[in-house]
Amino acid sequence: MQNIRNIAIIAHVDHGKTTLVDKMIHAAKLFRDNQEFDDLILDNNELERERGITIVSKNVSIRYKDIKINIIDTPGHSDFGGEVERVLKMADGVLLLVDAFEGPMPQTRFVLNKALELGLKPIVVVNKVDKENCRPDEVHEAVFDLMFNLGATEEQLDFPTVYGSAKQNWMGYDWKTPTTDITALLDSIIKYIPAPPALEGPAQLQVTSLDYSSFVGRIAIGRVHRGTLKESSPVALMKSDGSIKKARIKEIQVFEGLGRVKVPEVSAGDICAIIGLEDFEIGDTIADSEKPEALPRISVDEPTMSMLFTINNSPFYGRDGKFVTSRHLRDRLFKETEKNLALRVQPTDSEDRFLVFGRGILHLSVLIETMRREGYELQVGQPQVLFKEIDGIRHEPIELMVVDVPEESAGKVIELATQRKGELMIMEPKGDLQHLEFNIPSRGIIGLRSNILTATQGEAIMTHRFKEYEPYKGPIPERINGSLISMETGPGTAYTIDKLQDRGRFFVDPGEEVYMGQVIGEHTRDNDIVINIQKTKKLTNMRASGTDEAVRIAPKVQFSLEECLEYIQKDEYVEVTPKAIRMRKIYLDENERKRMSNKIEND
Repeated sequence: MQNIRNIAIIAHVDHGKTTLVDKMIHAAKLFRDNQEFDDLILDNNELERERGITIVSKNVSIRYKDIKINIIDTPGHSDFGGEVERVLKMADGVLLLVDAFEGPMPQTRFVLNKALELGLKPIVVVNKVDKENCRPDEVHEAVFDLMFNLGATEEQLDFPTVYGSAKQNWMGYDWKTPTTDITALLDSIIKYIPAPPALEGPAQLQVTSLDYSSFVGRIAIGRVHRGTLKESSPVALMKSDGSIKKARIKEIQVFEGLGRVKVPEVSAGDICAIIGLEDFEIGDTIADSEKPEALPRISVDEPTMSMLFTINNSPFYGRDGKFVTSRHLRDRLFKETEKNLALRVQPTDSEDRFLVFGRGILHLSVLIETMRREGYELQVGQPQVLFKEIDGIRHEPIELMVVDVPEESAGKVIELATQRKGELMIMEPKGDLQHLEFNIPSRGIIGLRSNILTATQGEAIMTHRFKEYEPYKGPIPERINGSLISMETGPGTAYTIDKLQDRGRFFVDPGEEVYMGQVIGEHTRDNDIVINIQKTKKLTNMRASGTDEAVRIAPKVQFSLEECLEYIQKDEYVEVTPKAIRMRKIYLDENERKRMSNKIEND
């Protein structure tokens, strides 16, 4: 039983977790020498590859010196913290990956805190020591200070440290002398990570993630906490409401390499997938049918942001999507809550509108982007932060925001953050960059990233994570510029767009079809104006040189989905279809907009 190690890899976003897992897979020779494969083997869905981030945690196992190592790759973004919190339950130890230049970042603190609370043994890996300006020794000290501040035990503070570069495929105990492979890391895992305890007694397994197969239906994945689970044996499924359902295991699979292998039974300590159960949720306990005992439920931090999801009712609805009705939208959102623990869906008084609560804009936008690729059409409203009443005082979520920026741009960043009620807590040099830390309301972060990137010519590195609820900080200035709104439906002409360029920046190109009420640009002033871009030039039969001046049109402003969500005002929606993302007014007709403007202001 002692030849299993369960380990989770945790780190701040972009510190090299998935790259390190790649190298561990290669070190265990899971591929034949002549086999073709890409980098980032585990980031296997399209969205993860495009964005270069891990969104869903994944399991893989390797064999090293006759010991099976189950590796769990976790996301680094705080918006996907729900994923990290639940999969850490399967591990006995963690590899804490830290960038040799950046050191511990806000998200490092968040995931490390969760791991230390669960009593997991850490191994610190200082990665990217081949970077210029790197400072591995200072980073090692910073990790120790962080663990001490988080209340680590003496045993956890006595952590081993491995230095190296996952990209260059080497790890060793001294960063000044590169080695030729990563065996130092694998040896450390076997030496320092404890083997899972072989608890005897009635079987217990907590479902910590789900998989789905079109052949066998839903699959429960978790770690056997106690006892042994056998194929075809009866079990008790213990639900969140306290009810117990009888069920039977059809098949048990354990993780082997990148896939799963069928086995007759699985003992305490190993991670397995169970086929044949129905109607289970994450957090449920699969227990012995004779003596069922439940494990404590997984607790996940509460959401901090909400967004209104509604069906697409614009003039262009149903052109490119397959799923356009409220029934489709409802079913898809409730299906998502089964596996996305940090997400909540709440029906409203209207059948086709749903309030969706999540960890942040990225968390919600990944859901919207996934739905859009599946063929859904929907509209979403402006993101709203969630306020709480504590002792009769209104509290709001506060985030810790860290910005690393060239010294000459630091003043602009501080100015932008303080305008949005941010408080500068730390300012210190870090290599050739200024390291700034702010406490800032979540409301203030919405739309701030694009302003900071513009002010610093794209050189700022900005990260943030939820810290706590604090008393309401007062009003924050919203977008200053008004919108340019289309007066009619039809394709815009180059002639009119050219003539109206002094009114503001356009979000559409000539020839692009727009509809009445669509937001087609940003006004130079603070009020909305309605413009007609469908007019064509009146032609006469007189010909003269000089009457036809060349049309010079600035290229349209291209928004990503997150930028749209951050950009819109209270009275606007983002319309999302498989082929287009448009911004529009909630009320398309100008007269109705004027009538309803007071109602929206008071909401």
